[in-house]
Amino acid sequence: MWLAFILGLVGFVLFVVSVNANFLGLFGEMPEFESLENPDSELASELYSADGVLLGKYFRENRTPVTYNELSPNIINALIATEDERFEDHSGIDPRALARVFVKSILLRQKNAGGGSTLSQQTAKNLFKTRSGDSQGLLSNVPVLRMIIIKTKEWIVATKLESAYTKDEILTMYLNTSDFGSNAFGVKTAAKTFFNKDTRDLSIQESATLVGLLKAPSYYSPVYNAENSTRRRNTVLAQMKNGEYISQTQFDSIAAIPLELEYQVESHNEGLATYFREAVKADLIKWTKENLQPDGTNYDLFGDGLKIYTTIDSRLQKYAEESVQEHMSELQKNFEKEIGDREPWIDEHRRPIPGFIEKAVKRTEAYRNLRSRYGDNTDSIEYKLNEKKKMKVFSYEGNIDTLMSTMDSMRYYKKFLQTGFVSMDPHSGHIKAWVGGVNHTHFKYDHVKQGKRQPGSTFKPFVYAAAIENGYGPCYTVIDQPVEINIPNQPTWRPQNADSKFTYERMTIRSAMSQSVNSITAYMMKKLSPGVVVETAKRIGITSELEAVPALALGTVDVSIMEMVGAFSTFVNKGEHITPIYIDRIEDKNGNVLHQFIPRKRPAMSEEDAYIMVYMLRGGTEEEGGTSQGLPWSIRDEGNEIGGKTGTTQNASDGWYMGITKDLVSGVWVGGDDRAIHFRSWINGQGSRTARPIWSKFMSKVYEDSSLGITKGPFPKPERPISIEIDCSKYDLETEEYQEFDYDATTTDF
Repeated sequence: MWLAFILGLVGFVLFVVSVNANFLGLFGEMPEFESLENPDSELASELYSADGVLLGKYFRENRTPVTYNELSPNIINALIATEDERFEDHSGIDPRALARVFVKSILLRQKNAGGGSTLSQQTAKNLFKTRSGDSQGLLSNVPVLRMIIIKTKEWIVATKLESAYTKDEILTMYLNTSDFGSNAFGVKTAAKTFFNKDTRDLSIQESATLVGLLKAPSYYSPVYNAENSTRRRNTVLAQMKNGEYISQTQFDSIAAIPLELEYQVESHNEGLATYFREAVKADLIKWTKENLQPDGTNYDLFGDGLKIYTTIDSRLQKYAEESVQEHMSELQKNFEKEIGDREPWIDEHRRPIPGFIEKAVKRTEAYRNLRSRYGDNTDSIEYKLNEKKKMKVFSYEGNIDTLMSTMDSMRYYKKFLQTGFVSMDPHSGHIKAWVGGVNHTHFKYDHVKQGKRQPGSTFKPFVYAAAIENGYGPCYTVIDQPVEINIPNQPTWRPQNADSKFTYERMTIRSAMSQSVNSITAYMMKKLSPGVVVETAKRIGITSELEAVPALALGTVDVSIMEMVGAFSTFVNKGEHITPIYIDRIEDKNGNVLHQFIPRKRPAMSEEDAYIMVYMLRGGTEEEGGTSQGLPWSIRDEGNEIGGKTGTTQNASDGWYMGITKDLVSGVWVGGDDRAIHFRSWINGQGSRTARPIWSKFMSKVYEDSSLGITKGPFPKPERPISIEIDCSKYDLETEEYQEFDYDATTTDF
């Protein structure tokens, strides 16, 4: 008897030693000591605003760790009472629990006798994936022996964890590494997902519900299996009562309460800055490929728990998104009212474009999948494209459940106008707000990151900037009359004004820019040459390819909102160009700075010329007939100086507004995804109606929020006095000095 006991004991010890050493590779790898000291689990990387608000996460497992001090006592009590009532008394292995399992579960075959795993053992299982294929050896193919090996490993690791960590740390690690279902890994994410709470605020019933999920997250899901979840919650409450964590009275009252959830699975399509978060993700993935960890491996955006701090201000972002939604919902109604039953995709003669939708659908992923499946069988492809199915479609009043085919859906979505909005601090280069479209769930294309469209008249300031730099002052006068530019081997360019009329009156170039008079802009292009304008625009901040042609003066080249905002910021920032940035720094999970992003700065124009351009842009609100006169007085009062420029392209395909204040430079674009989709009326489609209201709404909200520190006031003047007089009222506009209009329409220019 004693011999058998001794031999059994020796055999067990040898077995444990063999498992720990993975003898001959029979048992599978054990975690290294370093891994036990620094256990690793996948952590979601987090994206923060400049004001400390969590904007979103990047993850395979949505997990964000908490510290012990961030845990509610209720979740601690519920966990210990249910999973390991002697947690504080054992050293990783609970002999009484093992004895209970042996007698009740194995000998007596009782199904509800409870398990023998301690919280330390369960933590070991979570941390080191003791039951995964990677940790299995040759003997793991033997069914019963496999489980014995797994349990032995968990015992060994549990005892090592107990020697390396405090009880509080082990409990915290367990809660941080547990799967609660609904893509919620770790208690912090679970509390947010099911109750929209921080872990420190969890009530008794909420804590009991979460602990109940640990047994079987799907079966006890409070969302999909509410009855099971309620029953399991009450079981946890009963354990808490037995452990004297709650009274009988508390148990009776709480057990009678129905489940109360504030359920929301974290989604990349929900919350603030959805377009921005997706754009940043692409940049971050590139960064992880180009930067190595100390061990020579690449960083993992989806598992390393990086902390990414952006320049976005959550409050400004909120106001930008609200402004877009408020205006675009009304603009869409006006657009649909105008088009009526007609198709909105029209040519230059306002006739519907034949086969427009058919061509558009061929550019979709759905069509490519059908081509891959059916090849050249056009009948099958056509049938599938027109096959109706259940779907949710976007509307400004909320998603609509409907039956639509792929073709129906394409026709429906193509009718929506889109927008892009960017706001930037011109002095730091920090992007403060970014709205890439009207709804990220249904419209993935980011008109900030991906979009480039013709800027129309918002390009004119670069023509006038070149003029200012070449000695023309704001008070230089030109007659509003036809202009033509002749270049060898090119058609003669004769631009019309927006209303196709000329006043034949003399006006200053400040007034001309404020009223967006094409003829005078064309005249200045004639005086300067397209090459000079291209050089100026590039130097100020335009990065897109620019063709040196006369029509460039009226914004016929495609540019992005981002580069337009960066270029206009040069004027406000005293002539210094700052490349816009939107990521401030990247930290590892421990708070160590991995990369600090520094904006690139360079001198682009003189401080005086930059200030004069600000003065020119102010003409939109200060000059009679200026295109910014429609801005509400509430944002123009209290001595506030505002500069702005509208832009509208041919056929009103693109509407723009660029607005500047002393603190913010913001740009707005509005139009259809396709240039053929636009208002039939140029009046309705012009930038002052489609784009400017978004900027106006945004700035109104900004000025109403005193916490932002963004105030009304004048643009700062240069330290040195301006070398020219910019107050045109002090000039006699009839003097010879300002009567120049000396071009000959018959000569070759440039």
